[in-house]
Amino acid sequence: MIDEYSGVVRRFAVWILLAAGAFAAAQTPLARDILAAQNAARAKVGAPPLEWSDKLAATAQEWADHLISTGGFEHHPKSKFGENLFEMRGGKSTPAQVVDRWLEEAANYNYKSNKCKGQCGHYTQVVWKATKEVGCAVASRGNREVWVCEYNPPGNYIGQRPY
Repeated sequence: MIDEYSGVVRRFAVWILLAAGAFAAAQTPLARDILAAQNAARAKVGAPPLEWSDKLAATAQEWADHLISTGGFEHHPKSKFGENLFEMRGGKSTPAQVVDRWLEEAANYNYKSNKCKGQCGHYTQVVWKATKEVGCAVASRGNREVWVCEYNPPGNYIGQRPY
């Protein structure tokens, strides 16, 4: 009986490893890198890692494409998700550079008072403890890039600490 159980456990463990490998292989380099950068920041403050959402990535891609096509740069007015935006003109950015820019806002956030001195909403959304999943995308035209990340559930509720 124990040998049968051990065999089932081993087969299940192998299945889990194969499924995890297939999931990791299915992710694009952008998805892998931007998720890793955000999860590294979350680990520093004790927030659980985010999971990648293809659904959120598709939503992010639609909005990034819209911003590129219209020349705009504003948050989606009807989004039910948290949202971070980044724009680059005259160059290309990496996922790590985009997340680093958002994380620079940590210097503006005071945990003790739970207040921002200047802008810190991009940082607090990245590390928002209750957020479980993220999907991001980039669109470009000419010398302009627009990055969008969508977060579910959203963060940045007034009066609540991010972590």
